[in-house]
Amino acid sequence: MPGMRLLAILAVGLALLAGGAGAATTDTSTSTDSVTVTGTGSVTAVPDQAEFDFTVQTKGTTASDALDANGKTTTAVVAAVENAGVAESDIQTQGVSLDPVTSSDGTKITGYTASDTIDVTKLTIAKSGDVVDAAVGAGANGVSGPNLTVSTQDDLYADALKAAVAQAKSKAQTLADAAGRTLGAVTTIVEGGSTPPLPFAEGAAKGATPIEAGTEQIQATVTVTYALD
Repeated sequence: MPGMRLLAILAVGLALLAGGAGAATTDTSTSTDSVTVTGTGSVTAVPDQAEFDFTVQTKGTTASDALDANGKTTTAVVAAVENAGVAESDIQTQGVSLDPVTSSDGTKITGYTASDTIDVTKLTIAKSGDVVDAAVGAGANGVSGPNLTVSTQDDLYADALKAAVAQAKSKAQTLADAAGRTLGAVTTIVEGGSTPPLPFAEGAAKGATPIEAGTEQIQATVTVTYALD
């Protein structure tokens, strides 16, 4: 009969739908338990390099006079720095400027000011003071610095990263033990931003202008996720 046949077809369709829904539920995967921790590591080092900027500024009646006089003094400063033991490759011009000087009411140019800035890098701490004195003695009338650095900073940062990972693992192990679980493999590890070296003054280099080397603390941070078995 048509009515009975229709009921039979509907029954088969409902059975297939029920089976499909059951299959979909069975295939759904479950997420793996995990723990995420942050570790920090640090290494302390003594800076062994310094960087300075030396500025020469000269006034002249005309632009040419100012530039000419300033150039001669800057050349003398560079020569003095080289004589103090700085390699030519570690001396770089950072800026040259020429500006008019106006009257008090701003209506007339009364002269010009020329300026040169040279950057001196990779100075050993021990001779930094002598280099500053040499530059000023030769005519530099502006000094900026020092910027103290460690020549092996990349290697030290790698050591700080290793210490950060070790601390992260220790934290994760403690959490796993407290939860009665077994610490599994690392699933993700993300490097955090490195912390700029933090200077701590300790003593000073010998020289007419003392430069304190102190120490620097180089830090690294990582975030690590471990599976829990």
